[in-house]
Amino acid sequence: MLHLIVLLFTVSTRAQESACRAQANSIEPILSKPGDIMLGGIFSLHGIENARYTFKIVRAMLFAIEEINNSSSLLPDVSLGYKIFDVCTSIHLSIKAALILMNGNEGDESHPGKPCNTPSTVHAVIGMSGSSHTIVIARALQSFHIPVISYVATCACLSNKQEFPTFFRTIPSDSYQSRALAQLVKHFGWTWVGTIRSDNDYGNLGMATFIQTVQKEGICIEYSESIYYSYPSEKIAATVRVIKASSSKVIVAFLTKQDMEILLKELQNQNVTGRQWIGSEGWISARIFATEESYKILGGSIGFAISEAEIPGLKDYILNIHPSEAPGNAFLNEFWETVFHCSMSSKENASTLTPCTGSENLRDISNEYTDVSEFRIPGNVYKAVYAVAYSLQDLLRCKNGEGPFVNKTLHTKFVLQVLYYLKKVNFTTNYGEKIYFDESGDPTAKYDLINWQRNSHGNIEFLKIGAYDASLSEGKEFIMNNISIVPRSVCSESCFPGTRKAVKKGKPVCCFDCIPCAEGEFSNTTSNCPLEYRSNEQRNECFLKEIEFLSFGELMGTLLVILSLLGSSITFLVVLVFFYYKDTPIVRANNRELSFLLLLSLALCFLCALTFIGEPSTWSCKLRHTAFGITFVLCISCVLGKTTVVLMAFRATLPGSNTMKWFGPTQQRLSVFACTFIQILICSFWLIISPPFPNKNVISHKDKIIFECDVGSTAAFYAALGYIGFLSSICFILAFLARKLPDNFNEAKFITFSMLLFCAVWITFIPAYISSPGKFTVAVEIFAILASSFGLLFCIFAPKCYIILLKPEENTKRHLMGKNIQSVNSERKKMLFCG
Repeated sequence: MLHLIVLLFTVSTRAQESACRAQANSIEPILSKPGDIMLGGIFSLHGIENARYTFKIVRAMLFAIEEINNSSSLLPDVSLGYKIFDVCTSIHLSIKAALILMNGNEGDESHPGKPCNTPSTVHAVIGMSGSSHTIVIARALQSFHIPVISYVATCACLSNKQEFPTFFRTIPSDSYQSRALAQLVKHFGWTWVGTIRSDNDYGNLGMATFIQTVQKEGICIEYSESIYYSYPSEKIAATVRVIKASSSKVIVAFLTKQDMEILLKELQNQNVTGRQWIGSEGWISARIFATEESYKILGGSIGFAISEAEIPGLKDYILNIHPSEAPGNAFLNEFWETVFHCSMSSKENASTLTPCTGSENLRDISNEYTDVSEFRIPGNVYKAVYAVAYSLQDLLRCKNGEGPFVNKTLHTKFVLQVLYYLKKVNFTTNYGEKIYFDESGDPTAKYDLINWQRNSHGNIEFLKIGAYDASLSEGKEFIMNNISIVPRSVCSESCFPGTRKAVKKGKPVCCFDCIPCAEGEFSNTTSNCPLEYRSNEQRNECFLKEIEFLSFGELMGTLLVILSLLGSSITFLVVLVFFYYKDTPIVRANNRELSFLLLLSLALCFLCALTFIGEPSTWSCKLRHTAFGITFVLCISCVLGKTTVVLMAFRATLPGSNTMKWFGPTQQRLSVFACTFIQILICSFWLIISPPFPNKNVISHKDKIIFECDVGSTAAFYAALGYIGFLSSICFILAFLARKLPDNFNEAKFITFSMLLFCAVWITFIPAYISSPGKFTVAVEIFAILASSFGLLFCIFAPKCYIILLKPEENTKRHLMGKNIQSVNSERKKMLFCG
């Protein structure tokens, strides 16, 4: 299997190895030191322009190893050795280096006869610099249980313990960084951004998580481009043209340092400025970009960087390096020659450069290696070495046969046991940082939020303006100092008050036109005002609609109250007149009992109109309709009884007829009770099944709320009204039939006229009720009640009161009987004057 892996990657990556062809067939450690326990290191030093920075990372690993070897408390009786390989960014060479570290030979290609199942020469590997390379190394070594600890591989895919059971890292997973970047974009209110990523596992997976997160927050992506440092220049230029032509002012760049360097050159060529860059940890803190030319493009950039480590002694260790530490080491000599532009060779024609004197001092040089202002990535390497050391200490304290593996000694399964204890490691560095790995082999995600700014001296510095700590409770992970970032980045500006968003066809939701709000809508949202609210004329705010009902305080309500009280007062006066003159012929001739009951029902009709005025309530709604229905039926029943008595008295023409005995006082009371009782039943069922209730009608009118009494059951409502109409029609017909009876005595003509007026009022009421708006509907209903009540009162009782009060000479039995009634037999006369 390893033969096949090596062959495949040898074919696919030859183009990347031009800078390391000398190592293509044979690879050896660039730095090594024997020890009781060996650590491997795989780094990319050749073939990239930031090799000096990578060598600083290597030096951090060596510093940690030497510090541990000099410690009296950590592994006091054990020395750590190392083998460090330079793989020149080549996946092919990375696999070869991993194979050598695994079994001590140069891989299958050089020694095809040597087995690969010999004990590993190293017990843990530190590396690589990129996620894609690290994935290959982790897969190659996991079958042999050799831990791989990366200091900068951030791909979230590496957290999958099913696929990478031996992988650990001291840098957080990109899944945290992507979410942190999304929170950053949201914090500044940017809704229209462009994205660019490295076309590898680091960029593709990290950007996928970012886009998925921001889209849930309503943030739109204008474009999403990918680049890779090995892409043709034409493709890089095309990507920059997309950036240049875009309307978004914010660019989220999930790039490696190499890819950012290639992109930056093309951005300078096309003079792309005026953008706000949001950077991932891959490049945001790279000092290599902190130049005047780069600042024209990247000035003001913000992004998340690995938390800075304060490692005592590391600064001096890095700057005090000298080739004399390892005489004859080719890599150190090459490094020294590159930094000081001199030749370490003693041969005369070895180089045209000036020979190195040995007195050169790195403190006099300013480059990526000598920049010791911060130790972010070097600090990760330092923590990785110490994690291995602490796991070894826990392992070596365990006696043979007492460890996690029953009946296994430390010698036969040493590498497997290192892996076991590495999972459980938990320690605090000498600068106070707590280190441990979770179930996925990841550390606690912590980032510094940095901002590119100029200091008072005009120098470019990376100012810490916030932080992200995933160990904090949800919603409190992101901490932002008070800082305002000037650029705005939206596809469409917020709509002015009184307008709303209308999404453009074929565009993201962040791109919209602003159109005037319709009635009932407000501001720049597409939501309507609540039903009980209306929008103002400017359409920028919702106001509570005016609640309308017929109140006692308004003019119309006051007038109706006066009319109602006036009608009941007049009715009361008529009652007093009739009571005072109860024994006079005209009162007796008109059936005193039915007359008093009719007057009582009319008084109630006038008073029930008051229940229609004022703010509707549960009880007032129930009372107004049922009281109106019952009192009017009582009133009509009395009129019907009086009409029937008159009609029967004058229509019974046969001599000796006893028809009138069926219409005596008892029968009259029963008829009134029976008619009224039917209406009481109707109203009772109405109240039980679906009673009237107060209702705020927000539909009928757009600009106001009609506070009204809903009738509840419309069937019961129409049944009550229909029953009143039925009795009124019967009464009108009977009174019409009796209209030509003897003039002096006959009140049928007045009843006919009163019922005609009654029916006319209620027939006219129906269309007026339906067409009247708001509170005028109630006013029409009250007017119909009062008009019909006044009609009955005046038509039936006004003529009688006139005779009683103004024409007492006519209030005699002789006058009432007159000549036309002389023919009426004594039985009928007795019936007419009863009561």
